[in-house]
Amino acid sequence: MFYVFLSICFSVVVSIFLKLARRYQIDVFQAITWNYSIAILLTWVIYRPQLPHLQAAPLLNYTLLGFLFPALFIVIAAAVKNTGIVRTDVAQRLSLFIPLVAAFLLFGEKPTLIRVIGIALGFAAIICSIPWGKRDLNGRKSGNSWIYLLVVFVGMGVIDILLKQVAAFKAVPFATSLFIIFILAFVISLLRLFYLLSTKKIKFSWPHIVFGWILGIANFGNILFYIKAHQVLANNPSIVFSAMNIGVITLGTIVGLFVFKERLSRLNKAGIVLAIIAIVVIYYPEFFQKIFS
Repeated sequence: MFYVFLSICFSVVVSIFLKLARRYQIDVFQAITWNYSIAILLTWVIYRPQLPHLQAAPLLNYTLLGFLFPALFIVIAAAVKNTGIVRTDVAQRLSLFIPLVAAFLLFGEKPTLIRVIGIALGFAAIICSIPWGKRDLNGRKSGNSWIYLLVVFVGMGVIDILLKQVAAFKAVPFATSLFIIFILAFVISLLRLFYLLSTKKIKFSWPHIVFGWILGIANFGNILFYIKAHQVLANNPSIVFSAMNIGVITLGTIVGLFVFKERLSRLNKAGIVLAIIAIVVIYYPEFFQKIFS
């Protein structure tokens, strides 16, 4: 469980860095771009990915993930800025329900009553977590700030589905796939960055690069220790999934409330409780089946 704990910490640290970016006037897009450069380096140093013939590799999945990684990272940064760490972490963690629904609708898996209840609780948690107040964390009219949370929720779910398909492709090691995806994400982000620099919409600055490298170390640490946790607890993946999701929501809530003084309504707090219950129901259906049987 030590690896799970480290992964939880690094995940919340990423949210903290995104929260601090505005305070220190960091261009989030530049930071996210350079974050992938350090991710590529660390993946190469730690995993030494092999680059065999990739003709049969899921190149479409690689390309989609290479685009979605930086795009969603930007949306997550906007969500943290406008709705806070707590709500954003809840939206990210509850995205696990997207692949569950996809399994029922697209892949023919038969839904059980307990799983359906868990999914319903998850969606209720998302609705409760939305900032329905008139103003956001910055004191402005909240308007459509809830859209950030919805995009994070759906986007993370889509990424999860694509990553599962990549992991299921055994002809290419997952570390190699991850390495390629990071390269594509970096190239796509870099092209966009060069365009913005050439049109003088942004200015090049070393602090953005350094911040991006630090962000990249935290982001990679989250992935590294999450994978290690699954390797150590290979026979108990549900423990890793549930502990990770509940841990991030809990730690993110503590940091958001007590460090950044984020304000949550009673409805938002109810959403956090529902999120934790939903995750437990999804990953330990046997326990609840015994209760209701």
